[in-house]
Order: sequence, then structure tokens, then C-alpha cells
Amino acid sequence: MKAVVQRVKETSLTVDGNLISSIEFGLTVFLGIKQGDCEQQAERLAYKIANLRIFEDDNGKMNLSVKDVGGEVLLVSQFTLYGDCSHGNRPSFSTAEEPERANQLYEYCAKKIRENGLSVKQGVFGADMKISQYNDGPVTIIIEI
Repeated sequence: MKAVVQRVKETSLTVDGNLISSIEFGLTVFLGIKQGDCEQQAERLAYKIANLRIFEDDNGKMNLSVKDVGGEVLLVSQFTLYGDCSHGNRPSFSTAEEPERANQLYEYCAKKIRENGLSVKQGVFGADMKISQYNDGPVTIIIEI
């Protein structure tokens, strides 16, 4: 399981021109699920996302979590995080999980982030999403569990 976590001032997500989700402040998390990933990994990742200290405290040091600063999370499923470009120029997605199982783990991860005390907005699994975001920093962290 892999997450690309970005600290944002705002993010909005649309599908077919319709606003689906938006957050004003917090984290945009792109989530990739590979074959063999399980619920325990989703639980560990959810905890890590909720407690990742990448927001600045009063001294300007990244020492606060999204929970500490009252931010939200926009969770977006992104199977392309498991694109393998080691052979040729066209990525292979053979290690990405099958859609039905990936969606189950995506929903489970969202539930577990909520259980860690956060507001979670979501994208539409499998849809052609358009995402507009205003990165803060920028701060981008990659977590693989």
C-alpha cells in the first residue's frame, strides 16, 4: 500500500464537471493498493496519515499533525502509483490490485482515517477525476506500508 501525502491549502475534485469533494485545508492523499495488501496495512497507514507531523508549530517547525491543526483529508484512489516503468516507456500495472478488492481497501482506509478523528472526503473510485489543489510548502511525503 502506497500513499502520496500532500499538505494543501485547498483541494477540489470533480467528475464530469460536477464538484464531488473539496477541502479547505489539510491533506490530499493519493492511495495506491497493490496485490496482497490487507486491512492491517490500511489500519497502519490510516494511523500514520492522521498522525504525520508535517504542519508547522508556532516556532515554524513541522511538528503538528493534520488532527492537531483541525484539517481535513481528501482521499483519492490512484492505481497508477503502482505503475512499473522499468521495462520500456509504457507503464505496467500488473502489481496493482484488482478493482473490486482495491475499492474495498480504499473504503476501509477511509473508514480507519475517520476513526482516527478526522473528516475525510473522497473521490469516486475508478472515475476520471479532475483535481485542482493549492499545495502548501510544497510538502509531499510518500508512505509505503
